[in-house]
Amino acid sequence: MASISLQDIWKRFSGVEVLKGIDLEIEDGEFVVLVGPSGCGKSTLLNLISGLETVSSGQIVIGDRTVNTIPPKDRDIALVFQSYALYPTKTVEDNITFGMQTRKVPKAEQTAALAEVSGMLHIDHLLERKPGQLSGGQRQRVAMGRALVRKPEVFLFDEPLSNLDAKLRIEMRTEIKKLHQRLGKTIVYVTHDQIEAMTLASRIAVMDNGHIRQFADPMTIYEEPVDLFVAGFMGSPPMNMLPGTLTRDGGLFVVPDGAEGGLRFPLPEDIAGRNTAEDGHEVVLGMRPETIFAAGTELPGPGRFAFERPVDVIEPTGPDTMLVFTIGATELFARVRPQDAGAPGAPFRFEVDMAKAKLFDRKTGLRL
Repeated sequence: MASISLQDIWKRFSGVEVLKGIDLEIEDGEFVVLVGPSGCGKSTLLNLISGLETVSSGQIVIGDRTVNTIPPKDRDIALVFQSYALYPTKTVEDNITFGMQTRKVPKAEQTAALAEVSGMLHIDHLLERKPGQLSGGQRQRVAMGRALVRKPEVFLFDEPLSNLDAKLRIEMRTEIKKLHQRLGKTIVYVTHDQIEAMTLASRIAVMDNGHIRQFADPMTIYEEPVDLFVAGFMGSPPMNMLPGTLTRDGGLFVVPDGAEGGLRFPLPEDIAGRNTAEDGHEVVLGMRPETIFAAGTELPGPGRFAFERPVDVIEPTGPDTMLVFTIGATELFARVRPQDAGAPGAPFRFEVDMAKAKLFDRKTGLRL
């Protein structure tokens, strides 16, 4: 078993609390991504699992062993770092097999392991080259190969793709996902890139300021964020956040701050029915850009609400076009078809699917 249990983990550096009571249960064979902004504690948490840092308090259990005092080499883990950490004077073959050489693994076993992982990672034609003769993506494959030959129970990845260009990142993302599907090993992966998190993870832990804000599968994180931080962090562009106040007048509505012309957004029955907040309660209405589109271009459905605003900026992205507009002092994004984009400054009739809207308490940030 290679499950990982983190129980009330605290980490302090010179009295500064970096991790604050982390509880996390990672199942055997899961691909868990720790995602969050710089300084949130995600790399520190990975270093605690690996043994490169020691916990201030709490328990780390890998499989059936508490590993707090077990050195990294005995934890049955392998790490892949942001920096490739390859030996520049050694060939690809020697970089991959170096660990086996130091452990005096028989040569025949080294050769078999090298052939297996180099073929799996498509670097078998590079074995005689040195790191200086490789591209960034090839170097990262070598670093992964060095980890794979150990055949550990747990793989730890610390932002392994952040040094690569956009095209290579997509390619390597696919390779890592294929690798997990093929091996079925437990993977804990750290990134600040929410696209990487969404595409790779079986479950995502969204971290902020030493806490885990939400731990769930990617679609739950995206569709049902627990608070304003998760809603704003996950998504590109992020969820539109429109501050306003609640009003009850034949239904439940959000009146945006600074809105003109009596604009108000009707809340769907599932939100209105369970909401007990009083008139004037300060809220934030969350709407994903893809739920706002050109009026009349989507199939009709319940809970649609149309309104008109001038377009400030048009951003073509290829298959879609992003329209930027404002309500009050808030800038919002809508995702429309390229042929519906119109012209900057021209009035545009938008339609929003209110059935997919989210409502948050402005003071606490929690979803209502």
